[in-house]
Amino acid sequence: MIARAIKSRTEAAKAEAAAGPDTIAPAVPATLTDLGIPESMVEQLILKYLYFRGEVLGRDLAVLLGLQFSVIDGLLETLKRQQRVGVKKSLGMGNSTALFMLTETGRAGAREHLEYNQYTGPVPVPLEQYASLVRQQRLQENWLNPETLKRAFEHLVVEQDILAKIGPAVNASKSFLIYGQPGNGKTALAEALFSVESTPVYLPYAIECQGNIVQVYDPIYHQKVEEEEDFLAGLVSQLAFDHRWAKCRRPFIVTGGELTPDMLDLSYNKVSKTYDAPFQVKANNGIYLIDDFGRQKATPAEILNRWIVPMERRVDYLSFEAGGKMTVPFEAFLIFSTNLTPDSLGDEAFLRRIQYKMFLRSPRAPEFLLIFERFAASRQLEFPPGLPERFLNKHYVQGGKRLRRCHPRDVISHAIDIANFEGLPRELTEDLLDRAFYSCFVENVDTDG
Repeated sequence: MIARAIKSRTEAAKAEAAAGPDTIAPAVPATLTDLGIPESMVEQLILKYLYFRGEVLGRDLAVLLGLQFSVIDGLLETLKRQQRVGVKKSLGMGNSTALFMLTETGRAGAREHLEYNQYTGPVPVPLEQYASLVRQQRLQENWLNPETLKRAFEHLVVEQDILAKIGPAVNASKSFLIYGQPGNGKTALAEALFSVESTPVYLPYAIECQGNIVQVYDPIYHQKVEEEEDFLAGLVSQLAFDHRWAKCRRPFIVTGGELTPDMLDLSYNKVSKTYDAPFQVKANNGIYLIDDFGRQKATPAEILNRWIVPMERRVDYLSFEAGGKMTVPFEAFLIFSTNLTPDSLGDEAFLRRIQYKMFLRSPRAPEFLLIFERFAASRQLEFPPGLPERFLNKHYVQGGKRLRRCHPRDVISHAIDIANFEGLPRELTEDLLDRAFYSCFVENVDTDG
């Protein structure tokens, strides 16, 4: 059964390799030299894994390290000769099926390595390999067309004039400012870009630079395209790609008012003695949305000044705790979203740094009605003919309320809450919508009355 699974896995790897140039896969290292990092770092990881786990099969060690077993076979032999690891038992198929454990010498060595850092994960990728692949994975010129963009926005009610403004900026991957009144869907519009069809990318679990380890892959922000059969990876003769990398959808990362300048540099963990990559590195080859721009504790000028060099040169400079620096590629599509007017953010020179700007207008009546009907349908709510039009006329045309894209969702959601509480049928009526409308919005009242 294992033999059949291995054969199937190998065939799948060959099929993916022959599938075409839609994805640039990192080459599978065949030797320790191909890893691009000191052999001692791989050795340290093996000892730390055994220290924490007690006993590990040779092939499972390879899986944990993200390597083919053949790459570490010789290193395990060396560690055995040095009496730092021992074999508890074996299935008789070489080191791959041997159950390894630490000797006392090995345990002492592992404790020394843990004093330096406590990283246990796939073998880190050298900075040079990371920078090279990030640039290769950059979206090619003219990768986006109107039809592809329209498909990504099918779940939203967005008229053609808005898509015509978004398209060129996204296609060029240049910085983009979306501004307008709250409730008109600026964040939803930016998030819809995550649905644009594009090739997946490879993200390293960790980067090695100047002896430091910087963790990049983050399951909170990164979505793997497929789960790998890790329990077989160590036995496969040829992996589809270097498993020190994760194959993911292009990242989409959002930060809001909580963003501070120090979040845009390396974050040092004093316990593990490793670094966490900042948001813009995690967003490389994807989208980084800075929501509520202008609401951060730092001024807009401070935030934008942080991006001047990266936006112009496509490189970023990050600082280590001990004073060194690392230069990383900057290939994230920056989107700024704000409810504030652009002139309140900064002067003309300041705004020129952001290359594309778009005012997201309020919906017109036909858009508003279509949003209403779609949301009601998504909640399986029926309503009599002409109800949305009468609601719009009463509260917006005659009542003077300004149209916002979020209002149909908010009002209908309140109507559902009222109906659930009172045991009413799932049907929208004028009375129910009126009550929901008044529960949504603040009325102008005389507080002294």
